[in-house]
Amino acid sequence: MSKFIAAPTSHFAFWVRSVISTGFLIVGLFPAATLATPLLRCKIDQGGSTQVLEFTPVNDPYTVKAIDINGRFRFKAVVVGDARQVEYIKLYTYDHPKRQPVLLHEAKYAAPVVQPNPLPAALTGVNYVYSPRLERELQYECALLEAAP
Repeated sequence: MSKFIAAPTSHFAFWVRSVISTGFLIVGLFPAATLATPLLRCKIDQGGSTQVLEFTPVNDPYTVKAIDINGRFRFKAVVVGDARQVEYIKLYTYDHPKRQPVLLHEAKYAAPVVQPNPLPAALTGVNYVYSPRLERELQYECALLEAAP
């Protein structure tokens, strides 16, 4: 009878070793996946030109500068977080007159989720912002994705 019990035990031991080995293999892959940093990619259309801008997480939102868009608008994307996760994203669009920028649009996204292969407007949808001067239009769309390490 002991020979009969030994066979299932050896199969069980083989199964346990296989599961543990597979587990180590899978766990070994996670560090590579966690090295991918969140990246906010925004496509901005204004005055017939298109720009694709990329933003990475920062700890201090006050260090982020607005970017000039064709001398007519300013766009600022503040991505607060670290290499593992984003706490929030704030997007600002300003009119850019001669005196000082005027805030036209602000959007906030709390704890957005990184997507592996998002559509260009996956996070924000398509936004249209209009300047009070000369009916100028800026269009933007953003997605939060994983940047390759």
